[in-house]
Amino acid sequence: MARGQLRVYLGAAPGVGKTFTMLEEAHRRKGRGTDVVVGFVETHGRTHTARMVGDLEVVPRRQVSYRGTTFEEMDVDAILARRPEVAIVDELAHTNVPGSRNTKRWQDVQELLAAGITVLSTVNIQHLESLNDVVQQITGVVQRETVPDAVVRAADQVELVDMTPEALRRRMAHGNVYKPEKIDAALGNYFRVGNLTALRELALLWLADKVDEQLDRYRADNRIGGTWETRERVVVALTGGPEGDTLVRRAARIAARSKGAELLAVHVARSDGLAGADPALLAKQRLLVESLGGTYHQVIGADVPQALLDFARGVNATQLVLGASRRGRLAQIFAAGIGVSTTARSGPIDVHLVTHEQIGQGRRRPVLTGQAALSRPRRIAGFALAVFGLPLLTLMLHLLRGDLALASDILFYLAWVILVALVGGMWPALLTALAGSLLLNYFFTAPIHQFTIAETENLLSLVVFLVVAVAVSAVVDTAARRTREAAQASADASTLATVAGSVLRGDRPLPALLERLRETFGLESVTLLERRPDAPPSPDRPHDPQSWRIAATVGGKPCAAPGEGGTDVPIDDDLALVLRGHPLPAADRRVVEAFAAQAALALRQERLAQEAASARPLAEADKMRTALLAAVSHDLRTPLASAKAAVTSLRSHDVAFSDDDRDELLATADESLDKLGRLVANLLDMSRLQAGVLGLALTEIGVEEAVPRALDELGPHARAVRVRIPPELPAVHVDPALLERVLVNVIGNALRFSPPDDPPQITASEHAGTVQLRVIDHGPGIPEGAREHMFQPFQRLGDRDNHSGVGLGLALSRGLAEAMGGTLAPDTTPGGGLTMILTLPSAEASGNTAGDAATEAEAAEVADRAIVERLRRRPATEQENLR
Repeated sequence: MARGQLRVYLGAAPGVGKTFTMLEEAHRRKGRGTDVVVGFVETHGRTHTARMVGDLEVVPRRQVSYRGTTFEEMDVDAILARRPEVAIVDELAHTNVPGSRNTKRWQDVQELLAAGITVLSTVNIQHLESLNDVVQQITGVVQRETVPDAVVRAADQVELVDMTPEALRRRMAHGNVYKPEKIDAALGNYFRVGNLTALRELALLWLADKVDEQLDRYRADNRIGGTWETRERVVVALTGGPEGDTLVRRAARIAARSKGAELLAVHVARSDGLAGADPALLAKQRLLVESLGGTYHQVIGADVPQALLDFARGVNATQLVLGASRRGRLAQIFAAGIGVSTTARSGPIDVHLVTHEQIGQGRRRPVLTGQAALSRPRRIAGFALAVFGLPLLTLMLHLLRGDLALASDILFYLAWVILVALVGGMWPALLTALAGSLLLNYFFTAPIHQFTIAETENLLSLVVFLVVAVAVSAVVDTAARRTREAAQASADASTLATVAGSVLRGDRPLPALLERLRETFGLESVTLLERRPDAPPSPDRPHDPQSWRIAATVGGKPCAAPGEGGTDVPIDDDLALVLRGHPLPAADRRVVEAFAAQAALALRQERLAQEAASARPLAEADKMRTALLAAVSHDLRTPLASAKAAVTSLRSHDVAFSDDDRDELLATADESLDKLGRLVANLLDMSRLQAGVLGLALTEIGVEEAVPRALDELGPHARAVRVRIPPELPAVHVDPALLERVLVNVIGNALRFSPPDDPPQITASEHAGTVQLRVIDHGPGIPEGAREHMFQPFQRLGDRDNHSGVGLGLALSRGLAEAMGGTLAPDTTPGGGLTMILTLPSAEASGNTAGDAATEAEAAEVADRAIVERLRRRPATEQENLR
């Protein structure tokens, strides 16, 4: 059975028209004769959307009972039994009611697709799992209903339903999205122009990445190697010469002309050396490229123009920037430069030849392109000199035979052998030496025109000639080979220097190192394998995947054992670097071995960093204990001393106390012991927070209940606090005891610093599924740069003598607030002072995640009421829409 297709309508925010557009498509398909049913559509009370359902067949929803309440969910079994061609399923990221067939709606959709049913669905950009933290940073709201990116990326079609922020806000103001009583809150919070613009950009960029993936897959499937100018990518070629800065800046200007263009710099390190490549200049140019927002790359290639074009085509570049040749005019007559050769082969890639001040001021050395000591053209030239030059030389010497002796003839032949050796190397010179000795014997050694030698002296001369000719040929060939090896070593060193720089600048050196190795040699994948310590001895360990585990990998399919790769480099008994792709020549293996050694070092550094990270909490805990011992001495002694003095006085028979005095002493003892109890409770809770073992008993409570309790706890001096809490404010989902502790600390801090004639004020409001409590004072305030310092344990701003408390209240309050899913943040009071903003999750918003919490035994009873409340107030996602 063929799998159904998934079409997703992606929106930047609620209200852009995803469901409406999806229903329009459903009607179009129905009009073409397609069997279409509505599996689940959430109208959110919008009349236009409800009317759009029209005459589409709607599959009845399934009734789900949970904790005594009945709710509606999509009936997957009914849709499967109906077997339509197309099913409409709204809100792909929705969380199903506990007890449903699947936890998430996208899992229901996967079942329909597997049954061959095509599904049309919707999702907002804020519900994609990978963007959850980004959306939180932009909007300040955590999206609790998410869908894995892979589910949406696997969709056959993703259509963006786009709308400008201004148009969406107008639609909302007209009442087409939310009810009138919710419009102002939505426009002032989640639906601000800045938020909508950022979310719209996220949606466009995410969709552009998916389109790039589809394009790359299509090009690979159809083996399309040419450049498709879907996005401007400008590649600038760097030689390491002084003109590099000019080229980089010019390429950056070209890239800046197109929105979203990419800048890539590439340096080709020739396997036979690239004259004029200054490592210091390359390092400087690499930093310039990265400062301009580009990336730096280095590849190895014998043919520079071809290597440049291969790299440009590999990254789908549209433009290539080269510097005009630095060679002199005479050199350009004999050989075309890199720029000319690249332009001739570039095809659809635009090549820019940029002029600079170095034109004609430098001359490159002759380029060696073959794999032997000397290039093939030079060897051919050497053989040509041997074949055609020796007859001419013999003819010339034959004409001068009466004027020259045999020694002179031998010197002429020896000079020709040296000339051939300089041009063509050993083998042409050997051929010249052998042929020359025969010609000398036949034409110039008595008896003439015979291959015999009458005199011993002549024989010795010919032998010496042949030995000298062979020796000279060998020396020239060896010198050429050594030059090539030195150039190869230089290229290898340049590559390793580039790799080292890239790794040192990266946050994750091991993946960066492996990626550079893969990129430099054009490999499919690079894998660092580590031998399992518990693996049993195996005679075929290099080919046994059970004996190895992957420590790190980049590229395509990783190798599970050393024997699976094209090249493997053992590092030590436990580590091996495995390369998948084309086989590497032996000359490149030493570079790979250097990579392997650095990879092993990077792996050990990562392991040490992880161990250090594990030890850091222990060090912090030890630091906290030290600070605790230093800070609590006065705070423990003061209430203990006060309580002991009061009790001792009461027990004394030497003084007769009046009833008023006795009541005052008892009140002093009671107050001191209460203060001591609060201090000990704070210290215990701070320790539990640091250890991550603070117990929570989350339930619903009204803010109008919690604030009076905190004020009562603070005593009579808290009666002056002004409280303004709206009666319609929703309940919060918190631990009541911990909330009271937070309020006591925050309000007490405000009372301590407020002027006597201007007491603190407490206000409350609802904001994006949360309840915000503001404790406002008009005291001295706190400088903005010191606000984070105020939340550190055992710290008090402007105090160093430990006489105003242990400095734990605000640190504990923030920790308790975050433990309950809230935040505590300072702000400046208009007119001077400090405002502490306590943000807590409302009971309605907390219901979004209660379905998952209900599956945990220890949290089930606590979350029941929040779940029921959330499901009773369908649609569930409307709370997120207000954010």
